[in-house]
Order: sequence, then C-alpha cells, then structure tokens
Amino acid sequence: MSNSYFNFKQFTIRQDRCAFKVGTDGVLLGASADTDGADRILDIGTGTGLIALMLAQRCQAQITAIEPDKDSFEQACMNIADSKWQGRINILNSSLQDFNPENLQFDLIVSNPPYFRDSLKNPDPAKAASRHNLSLTVNELLKGVTRLLAEDGKLQVILPYAEGNIFIAEASVYGLFCINKIKIKSLPESVIRRLILTFSRTRQEATEQSLTIESGRRHDFTDEYKNLTKDFYLKF
Repeated sequence: MSNSYFNFKQFTIRQDRCAFKVGTDGVLLGASADTDGADRILDIGTGTGLIALMLAQRCQAQITAIEPDKDSFEQACMNIADSKWQGRINILNSSLQDFNPENLQFDLIVSNPPYFRDSLKNPDPAKAASRHNLSLTVNELLKGVTRLLAEDGKLQVILPYAEGNIFIAEASVYGLFCINKIKIKSLPESVIRRLILTFSRTRQEATEQSLTIESGRRHDFTDEYKNLTKDFYLKF
C-alpha cells in the first residue's frame, strides 16, 4: 500500500486522494526538464502537483498547473499551498481541452501524459483515466500544445519507449519536432523503458542522452541518477 504522503527535501506531497502516487516518471521529468529561459511554464495533468513543485524549486518561472480530476486537484492545491512557492504556482481544476487562457502562451509545457494504448483498462475509473488515453488523447494533447506553446517554446514529456516513438511521429504532423531524447533504463542490462522527449517548432537533428537508474541491485542507484535527483530525495 502506498504511503499517504511523500517527503522531499523542500516540500511534502500528500497523495491519499490521488489516483496515482509519486513515481519515478514524474520525478525524472521534474528533475530533468529544461527550464532555462522559461518565464511561463504549463504542467498538463499535474496530479499531486509534484512536477509543478519540482519546477518551482528549480527556477523562478510563473507556473500554471491544470488537473481535471477533482480529488487530485484538491490535493494538489493543498500540497502547493503548503509549499514556499504557492505565489508562483496557479493551479486550475481544468482539462486541457477546456483550458483557454487569454493571450497567454508558455515557454515550456511539461506533461506525464496518459500512455497505455489498447491495453487492459484499470477497473478504478480514476486510474484508468490517468493511465489510459481516455480523457486526453494524443491528438488532443498535441492540439492543445500547439495552441498554447510560444513560438520558441519547448514541450517535454515522459513516455514508455514504444509509445514515445509513436508520439514523435504524431507530433511532427502538428509541427512539433523532437530535438532531444533521454533514453532511460532501469538497470545497465535492461532494455530502454522510458523516453524523456523534448520538442520544438524548429526542425533539427535530435540529440540523445542515456540514463540508468540502478547499478545492478535494487535500490543501488547510479551516480547519474543520484546527481539528477539529489536536490529532491531525502536519501541522496
């Protein structure tokens, strides 16, 4: 059973009302997202508020976080209100489809989106919506991003390997081109499990990086993973 809260170095995530709890995917995206030069950031599907809080810790941008699930939204509100960055994070109980800020575009958009296609759905409706593309399809996500992303802005997402490669092809149809891939393995001998992908409106050859989380034994974390997350995890 997951803990009802998760303590980080500078904030606490309460998660007893959220469909999905703090996980490695969110931490990886929050720690690695390219915030350089970003004055306005949008977090699509903030859940517990984890990624929004991590980005607020890392930079001085104004952050907007949207979350359609009412219980998750209310809990994220509590987590953000209890943090030192509540003045820079605006959280809204809204889907991406209904989010229409006037004359506002974002320098960075981040999302840990629904990603299971054509797989067995979770019997819990909230979890099913969070981890299947039921409430936010890929096309809806990409339409929203093209509407809200500044001309020189970036989109960053974390996805499973197969879904990530499909997403790259689909994004190009919307004029969003992959400019960086971080290939993530659980163990040195593992296959690539996740991709952190960066997109821009400008087509260029994508750079690639690799990250391995554990060195061989469970919870024996690599130095690269520790260095990436040391400002957040209490144990590093």
